[in-house]
Amino acid sequence: MMRDMRDWLDGYSLHHQNPINQLLHWLCVPPIVWSVIALFWVIPVPMALAQPGAWAVLTIVVVFFWYWRQSRRLAIALLITFATLAFFTHFLYKFLGATRLCYLALSVFVVAWIGQFIGHHFEQKRPSFLTNVFYLLIAPAWLMEKLLRKLGIPTSFT
Repeated sequence: MMRDMRDWLDGYSLHHQNPINQLLHWLCVPPIVWSVIALFWVIPVPMALAQPGAWAVLTIVVVFFWYWRQSRRLAIALLITFATLAFFTHFLYKFLGATRLCYLALSVFVVAWIGQFIGHHFEQKRPSFLTNVFYLLIAPAWLMEKLLRKLGIPTSFT
């Protein structure tokens, strides 16, 4: 049986009840998402085939379609967020170059994940992705769903 987004979010919420853990997720998940986009951005691509960042854009498109199957409004909100992060990454790539962007992204990734594990120390529960790797996709959706709800925008799970 295929899980729907409500099931994923409810399962994720079970591991994220502690207010400190929740705060650390708000502080750490967005930088982790950016760092993953940036790391995919610097993967070399033959210039004859595509521009730098092609792997990041391809990944965003694939992930978007997975979210789209779950909730269209949530998928659109996440796509806007990911596209904004991709544009930011494009400018950093132009300014820093591939090597420095890679080191920056790796540093942000490590520090943000340390924050995540500190949060789970307070939660006294293992991170959800250790039970199912798809929870790595749910973390940004979980935050976005909370943000949309605060803004009064329904996520219309399909």
